[in-house]
Amino acid sequence: MAAEANVDARQAKGQRSLGELLRIVLGPLGQVLLFIIGSAVVLGLIVIIFALLLSSSNPQILQTTLAILPQVIIDGIVRGFLFATIALGYTMVYGVLEFINFAHGEIFMVGGFVGAAFGYTLTSMGIIDGFPPLLFVVIAIALGMLVSGLLAMTTERVAYRPLRNAPRLVPLISAIGMSLVLQDLVRLIATNTPLGFNARFETPSFGPALQLATMPIGDRDIPVTISIKAVIFIVASLLMLLALNYLVNATRLGKAIRATAQDRSTASLMGIDVNQIIALTFLIGGALGGAAGVLFGMNIGTVNPYMGFIPGLKAFTAAVLGGIGNITGAMVGGIVLGFLEAFVASYLSIFTAGAFSGASYADIAAFSILILILIFRPSGLLGEATTQKV
Repeated sequence: MAAEANVDARQAKGQRSLGELLRIVLGPLGQVLLFIIGSAVVLGLIVIIFALLLSSSNPQILQTTLAILPQVIIDGIVRGFLFATIALGYTMVYGVLEFINFAHGEIFMVGGFVGAAFGYTLTSMGIIDGFPPLLFVVIAIALGMLVSGLLAMTTERVAYRPLRNAPRLVPLISAIGMSLVLQDLVRLIATNTPLGFNARFETPSFGPALQLATMPIGDRDIPVTISIKAVIFIVASLLMLLALNYLVNATRLGKAIRATAQDRSTASLMGIDVNQIIALTFLIGGALGGAAGVLFGMNIGTVNPYMGFIPGLKAFTAAVLGGIGNITGAMVGGIVLGFLEAFVASYLSIFTAGAFSGASYADIAAFSILILILIFRPSGLLGEATTQKV
């Protein structure tokens, strides 16, 4: 009875045991891993079946399909974590305001430029080659998160807060306007600085890519590799997911965010500064977008003022696919979308004998999925699994 009384007292105070905290914080990793394995298995079986059906006319197609399959899965994971990291910012803002911040792609782009500017500074000082790679990543991400987070918070104060009680279409138009303003503002700054329009993202040497295996195809072996930068991208994305889950579900600020998301008026009556909580939500979402921009630019090697538009739309698609407003859903949606794009980009040209370029039609696959999800399951893959918006 005494133990039950202690549990009841702890629950009354809103406290959680260590086991409960670990379940809340680490639980999403299991869902993400499940969808990674499930997406790889399902899509892998689909392309193998297609290859078997086409093998009568092209005997080599099955061998080619199997040989590149491991590399396609790795590419899908990397793409998926890109979309997932950007989608986390979308879902944070939507969870509180039920508002799609279409300027989030440009917040992501600004983070990429901040990282590129940091790399350029180290290069101009002549110390980039000897700079510790992991320290470079940490500082670049921190700077990108700081600048993008503050920019997102400023955007909320200038362009969204005055329209909070307006019809929903009005702030949506304002968000599109902010997207265009940020694109042209960064273009103006970049073209009048040494960075230029297509800014090189200088980094220290991370060493050669990791070779995981080799796949035979004909008389040669195809290496299965993953770059060190891609590994850093994946690890950083998972750490951000864990940190965000801890913040939202196990801290006083998270409780205030959830209360504001559930009922702003009641939260205000309970002593919560709603404007401050919304501003902090934009700060967190923008910081996540800035970190994604740094990691994306580091992997691609260049950044430009318009690079955030398409990834931003795909991240929105990922958020809807997973269940917008659901943090874990954003990660899951990004993973699934990344796999779909990687498989279409790699196998469409093979299965059509070069008649269609897979890379050109990968975007069609992404937005087709958005349409189908909105028609048949508008709540998303995990939309019904949560009772809270954030």
